[in-house]
Amino acid sequence: MKIRFLISTLFLISFFAVNAQENFLVNMNLKIEPTDKIDFTKSDIGISYNKKLNAKNRITNTLEYSNLKVDYDLGNNDAVGNLDQFSQIQNKFEISHELSNATNLIFSITPTVNSQRNLDVNDLALLGSFEINQKLNSKLTLNIGAARATVFGSPKFIPTLSLNYKISNESSVLIGFPDSKISYSNNIRNQFSLTNRFNGNYYYLDAHNLDNNATKVTLSQMSSAFVYERNVDKNWFLNFKAGYDFDKKYNLINSDDHKVYDFNIGNGYVLGIGIKYKQ
Repeated sequence: MKIRFLISTLFLISFFAVNAQENFLVNMNLKIEPTDKIDFTKSDIGISYNKKLNAKNRITNTLEYSNLKVDYDLGNNDAVGNLDQFSQIQNKFEISHELSNATNLIFSITPTVNSQRNLDVNDLALLGSFEINQKLNSKLTLNIGAARATVFGSPKFIPTLSLNYKISNESSVLIGFPDSKISYSNNIRNQFSLTNRFNGNYYYLDAHNLDNNATKVTLSQMSSAFVYERNVDKNWFLNFKAGYDFDKKYNLINSDDHKVYDFNIGNGYVLGIGIKYKQ
């Protein structure tokens, strides 16, 4: 109980420090990702506050919780025991500083706890990023930086790079790594997007009770999807996602970060639905 309280306090300090912000957003999403051998179901909720401190500085704080359920076929379920549910709590604090009219510096720090069922202080990790946002002209923006992220499953340092081109008031193109997107809006209520993302995550296991001494599971893929978002009311939005996961990997990892078991799950499609409240 003490460990659970300490971890919760760590995440909530920065969250409640910005409890009177200009903008408020709540996201809730449900996503299913079936494959030939294993089905994944992920649900998450996020609460975000955003405030402009002064003419040059803006802060954003986002607290998120997600739950991942894993449904194995009979053969795999016998082999791995109770590896059927995982959870994550993370708090992202971001500050954006306007260096000039054309240049912004963006820094973020993200403590995260990724666990099987029982929270432990050893499940805590620190992620983050630093990015330079450079406006090249009225339509083209360059973003370049570095991040400690879980794009490939385990936390690793990666480069980030993207070009954002505003084709018109209704459409834009983002090309880069780890995210790319083409967006189009035919009116104020509808937005259509084609997205491509490299993404992944990991979860520490409760106990080393497997024959192969695994200490965590890792999951990674490249996801391509079509997303439709509808503004159904002044503050309410619905979104629907349909896509496909490529190069999908689900592995067991030991304490030396070596792969000890590969589920060989293959690729699979993605279906998702979400609701958002924004003010």
